Amino acid sequence: MTLTDTRRQAPPAVVARDLTKVYGEGDAQVHALRAVNVSFATGAFTAIMGPSGSGKSTLMHCLAGLDAATSGTVHIGDVELTGLNDRQLTLLRRERIGFVFQAFNLLPTLTAEQNIRLPLDIAARQADQQLFDRVIETVGLKDRLGHRPSELSGGQQQRVAVARALISKPQVIFADEPTGNLDSRSGAEVLSFLRTSVRELGQTIVMVTHDPVAASYADRVVFLRDGELVTEIGAPTPQSVLDTLVRLERA
Repeated sequence: MTLTDTRRQAPPAVVARDLTKVYGEGDAQVHALRAVNVSFATGAFTAIMGPSGSGKSTLMHCLAGLDAATSGTVHIGDVELTGLNDRQLTLLRRERIGFVFQAFNLLPTLTAEQNIRLPLDIAARQADQQLFDRVIETVGLKDRLGHRPSELSGGQQQRVAVARALISKPQVIFADEPTGNLDSRSGAEVLSFLRTSVRELGQTIVMVTHDPVAASYADRVVFLRDGELVTEIGAPTPQSVLDTLVRLERA
C-alpha cells in the first residue's frame, strides 16, 4: 500500500461541526464564525482564505484550541477539543499540534538545532534521530544547525520554525500567514518545504493565507465570507484562487 493509498483511507485529521464563534454581547455582538462545517484530510495541505474579516484566522485559532468556540465541536483525530480543560488543551497542543506563525518565534540565544529540538526538550521526549535527519534534509538546514537566529536569513529562520513544528510528529500543523514576513523568494522556499513535508513525510497542514500564490501550493483551498464557509477549490492555481477571491469580494 502506498502513502497516497494510506492517506485516502485515513479518517480526517481535523473536523469542525457547526462551529460558531461570537465576540461581545448585545448590540456589540460580532459573529466571527457561523455554524461552519469543514474537515481537513490527513496527509494533505489545505489553505483557508477569504476577504478581510471573513473569519479565517478565527477558524484556525478555534481548530487549534487557541481560542474557545461559542458552540459546535472540533475534533483533532479522535479527541474533541471543545470538551477539554486548559491543562488538557495544553497537553494536546504539545503532543498533537505543530504551529508555524508569521513571526518566527525563535529563541535568540539558542542555535538552530536547539530551537528545533525545543518542543521535545520541553516535553522531555527523545528525538527520533531518523526523522530529525530527514526533516533537516527536507528543509535544507544541515549546514546551519550551529547558527543562532541572528546569523540566519528570514527564510532560513522560518525553515527552522517549520522543522521545529515537524520534529515532534504532530497530527496536524497549523500555519498562520507563514510567509507574511518574507520576500517572494524566501516565501517560495518555505512553501516548497511545507509542500514537501506533505508529500514525503505524510504531514497534514492547514494554512491561513491572503496570498493566492501561497494558496496555490496547497491541495485544496476553502473560502470563508462573513464567518461562513462558502466554497472550495481543488488543485488551485494562483489565477483560480484570485478569481474566486474577486467573486467573493463582489458578492
